[in-house]
Amino acid sequence: MGAPGAHGWEATSVIHNEQPDGVLRLPCISGMASSLPGSGVATRAMTNSSTTARPPGSGCAQPLLALENVSKTFGDLQVLRAVSLSLERGEVLVVVGPSGGGKSTLCRTINRLEPIDSGRILFDGRPLPAEGRELARHRADVGMVFQSFNLFAHKTVLHNVTLGPVNVRKTPKAQAEAQAMDLLERVGIQSQAHKYPAQLSGGQQQRAAIARALAMRPRLMLFDEPTSALDPEMVSEVLDVMTRLAEDGMTMIVVTHEMGFARNAANRVAFMADGQIVEDGAPDEFFTQPRTDRARDFLSKILTH
Repeated sequence: MGAPGAHGWEATSVIHNEQPDGVLRLPCISGMASSLPGSGVATRAMTNSSTTARPPGSGCAQPLLALENVSKTFGDLQVLRAVSLSLERGEVLVVVGPSGGGKSTLCRTINRLEPIDSGRILFDGRPLPAEGRELARHRADVGMVFQSFNLFAHKTVLHNVTLGPVNVRKTPKAQAEAQAMDLLERVGIQSQAHKYPAQLSGGQQQRAAIARALAMRPRLMLFDEPTSALDPEMVSEVLDVMTRLAEDGMTMIVVTHEMGFARNAANRVAFMADGQIVEDGAPDEFFTQPRTDRARDFLSKILTH
């Protein structure tokens, strides 16, 4: 199988935020990428259904993402403490740990939704830009899926999915709609295209948000507990879509409490607690032979219920 980054996925990932003044603001949102209709990227065949069998980052001289001694405080609360990690192209890193450990803040700093106090973050070898067009370009390359779906309630699912390509990428409407229908089919909700978000289940809404982001083709996807707001029977709908994305070679950081997904879809599992990465290793190693008492205590509680 070819290197996951070899096709050079590029993207724009934005949340469309319509303001009372009628201006369409386009900051950052959920997104994901793979073989998209009309993108010229061929679907890569999988030789093994396990994503851990992929050779992430092969052929790349530097990691796609690197954090070096990153720290962040909110007032007197230090939420990130000298965090360092790297992520190769095509790698899937799942971040687990107790609530309040800094996992969501970590995701938000990578997309610069939260500025850091010290250290540095490199994306494709370059420090994150502070503002302006360069920051917008960075957020085009790094998509993010939140717990909430962020769909426009007054627009159909199809319209939600086509807003980004039409307004940001200037894709002709007919082409954007054709691509959107293909993407909705891919996430299993093509029949819901002309419905409004309120007519969909929570799982369907999150899949619609993922389809909307797919059209933008980000190079790195951040998932911040995307299933935490869903009813239990709807969780698998979203995890199945994310698993297929991982199998397609998308570079991903996933914050989740879904241990089954971490075991089956991750190349690496990072355990965070008290603002620090306590352990970082292969899923089998982490779940069967955790190295620290803190990780063993966490797993003993979460795997026995």
